[in-house]
Amino acid sequence: MPFYNLRKIGNTSIFQGNTKNKKYFEGWYFKMVAEDGASILSVIPGISLSSDGKEQHAFVQIIDGVTAKTNYFSFPIEDFSFSKKEFAIKIGDNYFSKDRLVLDLKDNESTVSGTIEMFNPVDYTSGKFLNPGIMGWYRFVPFMQCYHGVISLTHQLNGKLIVNNEIHDFNNGKGYIEKDWGSSMPSAWIWMQSNHFNDSNTSIMLSIADIPGLGKSFTGFLGFFYHDNQIHHFATYRRTKLQLEIDESDLLNIEIKNKKNTFILNARSNNTGMLKAPAKGSMDRRIPESIDATLKITMLDRKGRIVFIDSTNIAGLEMVGDFKKLQGLLK
Repeated sequence: MPFYNLRKIGNTSIFQGNTKNKKYFEGWYFKMVAEDGASILSVIPGISLSSDGKEQHAFVQIIDGVTAKTNYFSFPIEDFSFSKKEFAIKIGDNYFSKDRLVLDLKDNESTVSGTIEMFNPVDYTSGKFLNPGIMGWYRFVPFMQCYHGVISLTHQLNGKLIVNNEIHDFNNGKGYIEKDWGSSMPSAWIWMQSNHFNDSNTSIMLSIADIPGLGKSFTGFLGFFYHDNQIHHFATYRRTKLQLEIDESDLLNIEIKNKKNTFILNARSNNTGMLKAPAKGSMDRRIPESIDATLKITMLDRKGRIVFIDSTNIAGLEMVGDFKKLQGLLK
């Protein structure tokens, strides 16, 4: 299709790769939380292309945030298809877009089926040329091992999923969508996300990672805090400072400062499920993820007055690899 390459540069939600590539992965992350918090599911569709070209498959991965149980459904790469106009992919009989998710999964152990409608999304916009997304100009750096995109900061849900005859009711629930693509995930990272606060118009995501490039690595961060219809951007490439401290019990204490505000985050992991993650394109790595972690946010103005304070026990949190080396002041 004409202009497809330009279109996907300006819209990171669209499939960025090529199924003929080697040492490549791409995955989308759909988090869904029931209105009462009784059901928490994350669904991750994607593709994996190994460095030797021998392993090429599509997948749908699911983690239950209440039980920490995970499932991984594998498909031939030929079962993967995508739209060149907009974000829409199919893996077998399963469909994923910004507006709808349809699952029809079955293996020897599990069955998952149902349809979820998504509406009233809050898009991430950077205001930059071609909208490179949350990575800013790093989006165009060719040596990056992994790229990150945010598709919906928060949205509403309607529909139900049936997992092994258990009904997960997401009517009037809340959702979030992001994605990653590249050759491998970083060697170490911390990631947190939640949009399930007492204030329903609030969402946050923060990622801190060890980023390789040109023979050495550096620690970088990116994220956002959405509140009161305003997006506050966090990133290494912006005028933002971040201080990370981790105590002996792995409680994360983070302070983020920009010109106008200070954000204090306190997070702790809870039940974790083991997810498959890419290494040189192959889904050979295992990482722990908690999607019922605790997270407290305090937002201060430039005079130190509290503008916002809230907490949740429905937060996604990953602490992977030698994450304690990420501690310190980043700016």
